[in-house]
Amino acid sequence: MLGFTNLDYGALAFFLIAWIGYHAALELTPAGQKSLNKLMNQYRYRWMEQMVVRENRIVDTTIMASLMNGTAFFASTSLIAIGGVLALLRSADSVLPLFADLPFGEPPTRLAWDVKVIGLAVIFVYAFFKFAWSYRLFNYMAIIVGAVPVLKENSRDEALVVARQAAAMNAVAGKHFNRGQRAFFFSLAYLGWFVSAYLFIGATAGVLLVMWRRQFLSDAHHAALRSTDV
Repeated sequence: MLGFTNLDYGALAFFLIAWIGYHAALELTPAGQKSLNKLMNQYRYRWMEQMVVRENRIVDTTIMASLMNGTAFFASTSLIAIGGVLALLRSADSVLPLFADLPFGEPPTRLAWDVKVIGLAVIFVYAFFKFAWSYRLFNYMAIIVGAVPVLKENSRDEALVVARQAAAMNAVAGKHFNRGQRAFFFSLAYLGWFVSAYLFIGATAGVLLVMWRRQFLSDAHHAALRSTDV
């Protein structure tokens, strides 16, 4: 009825399994504790602990502003992407003949095209909500940072407790930001489905491999790992 073949359904299932499986492996398994994201969470806590002993916290506010600006950029980009997808949905009549002339793959039906475009829109909407929530959490973190007492003999324990609360909020904000970026990466693989189910499968496998390598085998991971061992 939708105009999809068994290969299309298999490719979509592989895509969903890859995304959900990667998410589960990175965030819910012991192996994920060694990922670059988890290593950086340790630095979030170190950062807040070092902030406690600084009387002048201009450096800390500058870093927080940088984090919020980056998150706001990706949230805005998500909205632009959603607008582009909606425009793509309206231009089906002019786009479908182009795919019919391609020498590989089967030209999609109008209904199949609409379903694929809506699926892409769902991915970008999900990314927007993740980035927007992450931006809000970074704001909450900034408020908690503002509540960290000035370090004195009688306020050290309280300052450390509040600083660790700020670090925990920072880590949660970073987690949702990472999920939004993950959606962006998988959206690139999803684009392969518009051309061919085979390309969809290959692009999904490629994105999965690249993300896994960056989390566990990249130069950035090695640099963070060495630093935590010092």
